[in-house]
Amino acid sequence: MTLRCLAFVSLVAAVLTGCGSSPKVLELRLWSDSYAFRVTVDPMPPLALEQITYRVVVTDKKTGQPIDSGEGRIFATSADRANTSDGFKKEKELGTYSGHLFYATSGDWAAAIQFRRDKNPRMPLERVDWIQTVRPASEPGT
Repeated sequence: MTLRCLAFVSLVAAVLTGCGSSPKVLELRLWSDSYAFRVTVDPMPPLALEQITYRVVVTDKKTGQPIDSGEGRIFATSADRANTSDGFKKEKELGTYSGHLFYATSGDWAAAIQFRRDKNPRMPLERVDWIQTVRPASEPGT
């Protein structure tokens, strides 16, 4: 077997190994002063004119323990000042919350999460920000 043929076989084996049946979940990881956030988006990438579900797992930044009694919201603003927001709903899994956003237009949106450990209004909300790219809506009938 020639060196070129051996390199080709190795490349094909590496590609096939990477094409396993378990797709990797794309996660956005964010940190505030007190919390670590793991954010997943469905569908990914988000499309304009569709309801987008965000699942957020919140843990204490220092101890890694899930924050199960918190409250918060997710929101976003486009370059042309369109807004979308939703309060978090507690999910069954420890430290997991969900919210839905509806992007009216495609493009880059300034997105953020505000969260606090307890439902005590005196406790400050901590905020994390990111840019969410939204793809154009799919054509009708496709």
